[in-house]
Amino acid sequence: MDIVFPYHHIFIIMRIYAFDFDGTLTTKDTLIEFFRYAKGNLSFLIGFIIYAPILILMKLCLYPNWKAKQQLFSYFFKGMDIKQFDMICKRFATEHRELLRKKGVDTIKDCLKRNDKVLIVSASIDNWISPFFEGLDVQILGTKIEIENGILTGRFLTDNCYGQEKVNRIIGQYPNRNEYQLIAYGDSRGDKELLEYADKGYYRPF
Repeated sequence: MDIVFPYHHIFIIMRIYAFDFDGTLTTKDTLIEFFRYAKGNLSFLIGFIIYAPILILMKLCLYPNWKAKQQLFSYFFKGMDIKQFDMICKRFATEHRELLRKKGVDTIKDCLKRNDKVLIVSASIDNWISPFFEGLDVQILGTKIEIENGILTGRFLTDNCYGQEKVNRIIGQYPNRNEYQLIAYGDSRGDKELLEYADKGYYRPF
C-alpha cells in the first residue's frame, strides 16, 4: 500500500490487483477443459457438435456471448446436484494445477505478502475458479450459477462477467474509486474495459 501525506494527515491508499483468469493466469480456456473433464470426451464432443452453429455465430459476434455460454452450460449440467458439481470442480482444480501460469501465481502471492487486495475477475464459473486458489486470500468475481433446492437450473444468476461487466462487478464491490489504486491484468477482448478502467493495465503479462 502507498502512504500519502496531504495536509499533514496520513492516508493509506489501498491497492487492488484484478486478474483475469482464463488465458491470463492459465495456459488454456478452463471452460473447455472443465466441460471435457466433467463429461468425458464423447459427451463433450457431441455437445459441441450440437451447439457448433451457435458457437460459430458467437465467434462472429452475431450471437450474445453470455447466451451461447449459458445454453452450453445448461446442456451439460442442468439438473446436477450442486454438491456433486462442486466436488467435480475441486477435483478438476486439484488434477489440473499445470494449467496455472507460475509467474501469474507468484505475482498474486507477492501482492498478498504486501497486504494488497487481489481479485480474480472472470467470465468463467466461480465454482471451478475458487479451488485453484484454495489457501490464498483472494476474492473471486466470476459468473455465478443459479441453484434451486440444491440443483443446478442451467441458468446464470449473474450477468456473464465479460467486458464491461468486469468493471461493473468491481464497482459494485468497491464503489469509492478515489480510495484505491487499481492494477489490472488481462489477455483478450473481454478484458478491454477492465484494462482501460484501471490505473495501470497490463496485457498478456505472463
